[in-house]
Amino acid sequence: MKLASLKSGRDGRLVVVTKDLCWFTDAFLIAPTLQAALDDWDRCEPLLRGLAESLEHGAAPRGRFHEREAAAPLPRAYQWADGSAYVNHVALVRQARGAEMPESFWTDPLMYQGGSDGFLGPRDPIPLADEAWGCDLEGEVCVVTGDVKQGSSRAEALAQVRLVGLVNDISLRNLIPGELAKGFGFFQSKPASALSPVLVTLDELGAQWRDGKLHGPLEVTLNGKPFGRADAGVDMTFDFGTLVAHAAKTRDLGAGTIIGSGTVSNRDADGGPGKPISEGGLGYSCIAEVRTIETILRGKPETSFLKAGDTVRIEMNDPSGHSIFGAIEQTVGA
Repeated sequence: MKLASLKSGRDGRLVVVTKDLCWFTDAFLIAPTLQAALDDWDRCEPLLRGLAESLEHGAAPRGRFHEREAAAPLPRAYQWADGSAYVNHVALVRQARGAEMPESFWTDPLMYQGGSDGFLGPRDPIPLADEAWGCDLEGEVCVVTGDVKQGSSRAEALAQVRLVGLVNDISLRNLIPGELAKGFGFFQSKPASALSPVLVTLDELGAQWRDGKLHGPLEVTLNGKPFGRADAGVDMTFDFGTLVAHAAKTRDLGAGTIIGSGTVSNRDADGGPGKPISEGGLGYSCIAEVRTIETILRGKPETSFLKAGDTVRIEMNDPSGHSIFGAIEQTVGA
């Protein structure tokens, strides 16, 4: 089942979307918004599934689904917590700046709490007031949970995953060092993130969802050129069950909590840093990583951060080549 929110008010209008992302039908008789559906999931989920089946068979009123008309599936959420499950990415960034990699990073997930009061839609521009801030894309996977009890085990946490989607977790890289130096975490350096046009239930993913991970290449394109094809199920040190349980260690998580994977990152086949696609590698899911590798190999970064007019596209396909979540496609605005 694929769910989306069309732009309407502050919280969007919940719709069910066909598997091929071509058609939608309104779900307002079941729940007006996705958050309302998540709050009453046990009642709403089977009704939404029935509506989805009717839509697939042409038995429900339908309209053309245009991704440009979609808001983020959750235009605002009660909680957005982003992990760093691909420790390879963390290790490379720390290596480039000469920082030691604590051993605990391999056993205890990193996580920060981001702003959730407004997510960008999948076609909304990336607002950038100053290019000197170092605007970067970050291609990620995310899950949306039901209610998760404090102290839940990995298995209990994983059982509360309701939906899966993609994120562009936009970062302002040149603001990060000053903020982290204060010892109080990210804030100004983490503006609004963008979500994929649809979120999907686990059964929709088939074998691509296993062991608490989404498997498959995350396709990142920058200005029309392939930039990244890292497999989201490879080199993921912490699966989503572990990430959700980590977030719930000292608190309950409310339905509609969004948990991010962090930047998807793969090492090269020889175990070294990833290579650009142009050199036969899997590329990167953020600019910071390629700048890091340039620094390690050649002493300084060469690739620039995003500038006004640059366009980013993030998408994942199923084994038959069809888009699963639709595409996040954003142009940097002045």
